[in-house]
Amino acid sequence: MIPLGINPNGRNINLNCGAVHPGAMAQLVRQTRAHLGVALDGDGDRAIFADENGDVVDGDRVMAACALEWLRAGQLRQQTLVATVMSNMGLDLALRRAGGRVVRTPVGDRYVVDEMLRGGYNMGGEQSGHVVFLDHNTTGDGMITALQVLALMLRQGRPLSEVVRVMIPFPQRLLNVPVRERRDLAGLTRVQAAIRDAEAQLGESGRVLVRYSGTEPVLRIMVEGPEEGTIKAIAEGLAACMRRELG
Repeated sequence: MIPLGINPNGRNINLNCGAVHPGAMAQLVRQTRAHLGVALDGDGDRAIFADENGDVVDGDRVMAACALEWLRAGQLRQQTLVATVMSNMGLDLALRRAGGRVVRTPVGDRYVVDEMLRGGYNMGGEQSGHVVFLDHNTTGDGMITALQVLALMLRQGRPLSEVVRVMIPFPQRLLNVPVRERRDLAGLTRVQAAIRDAEAQLGESGRVLVRYSGTEPVLRIMVEGPEEGTIKAIAEGLAACMRRELG
């Protein structure tokens, strides 16, 4: 095992390391030809991975691999995985093809856990690396997630890059727009028109999500669809509109 980012001084939590910044971990995997990289965040409830090629693997692809394995084994309660509105559409497609489904919640692991308890589900999480295995713990735990991934690799006898190939992510563009105040988006005519236009361009093959951050004075814009250039242009157009109206 090769440790990284293990010298806390009380002020450097998540600083250029861990699940929030997995790039250094992924680079070290490539340099050392490791089989796997695991990055936890400061309080250890999130885990982001790097496969044997040094490519970052997020929470969506981890959930897809684990949920499909549990689905095949009859262990995924009600054939349902709980994820937030930020999770990639490729997750829904992977579960649907195998006879399962994804239930969506607002952003935040507490909403995921609330829905799991309400619906009697036993797996859920977020793209950011919070994954909750309710049979083992009542909240996200990066070590449990890492052990689940390692067990999956061991059972299948395959490297992580092949294990997570069960999900093909749709191109996704995320932009943050600083705002002066959190005005009600529903009452902003130009904002609503821009969102409707974006959704019309994507049709049923993509989606648009615009929401305020729960922790920062920013508006988050997420556009997802099958073609990278299209979603980039749509996201940047929405961001320009938001800056004019709210920036």
